[in-house]
Amino acid sequence: MHDIYREQILDHYKFPHNFGPIEDADLSHCEENPTCGDRICIDINWDNEKKVKDIHFHGHGCAISQASASMLTDKVLEENMNVESILKLAKEDILSMLGIQLSPIRLKCALLSLEVLQKTVKNLK
Repeated sequence: MHDIYREQILDHYKFPHNFGPIEDADLSHCEENPTCGDRICIDINWDNEKKVKDIHFHGHGCAISQASASMLTDKVLEENMNVESILKLAKEDILSMLGIQLSPIRLKCALLSLEVLQKTVKNLK
């Protein structure tokens, strides 16, 4: 079963969804993991109801950080999230999407996109 999740992670790493900057983003924020050098930026555009209309990420890093950002942006779009629902996302949501056990160092890589996303939307509140 773990092989299926590993393949999914590699697929999101090699062919990330929602990758690249949004030139006219309503909000943007970047963070870096000083431990390993992973860097993720998230750009968001909102609709009139303050739900995510478009979300992209860009940056660089390991397969775990890039795959979690790709999966997270998919989830935000698929679930038509607003600020409150984004702020309710937790570590368990990311781990569930990835589907594998992570060491403490890899956990920081996996959670970087969530940290960036939540800091981005806090700027809106």
